[in-house]
Amino acid sequence: MSDVNVFEAELQKDEGDPDGYNASYVRLAPLIGGSMLGMTLYGLPPGQSICPYHYEYGNEEWLLVLEGTPTLRHPDGEDELEPGDVVAFPEGPAGAHKLTNRGDGHVLLGILSTKVDPSLAIYPDSNKIGAWSGPGNSDKIMARLGEDLDYWDGEL
Repeated sequence: MSDVNVFEAELQKDEGDPDGYNASYVRLAPLIGGSMLGMTLYGLPPGQSICPYHYEYGNEEWLLVLEGTPTLRHPDGEDELEPGDVVAFPEGPAGAHKLTNRGDGHVLLGILSTKVDPSLAIYPDSNKIGAWSGPGNSDKIMARLGEDLDYWDGEL
């Protein structure tokens, strides 16, 4: 059995993330041997968000606020959360969300999710859809909704 202390975990950043999305993170499942559930810790400096407003098909996510007061955008508006708050994001449009640090202090969040692949995410603000076949697999796509190809396009 492996364990990780969420308050001592080393977070990393992805190079090339645009301003406004400079969150740091660590995926915990690989560190503790998990495979059916995943949890990612995110550190948010002031003015930064985790990812664009989105919802998922095929997976449910839960948020646990560990430090700070992030702002949660959801289909009914926005709420400021505080340490100890837990929120579930069901699959589909009702689970749409975006998390932003609008305060002056640091925010630490944990997002727990099921790990069903392939997975789909819809980004309503930019009218995009993303599809991923699974970890370590390069089969993925990001496209605009409504730009459908014919089923036979490119076939012999």
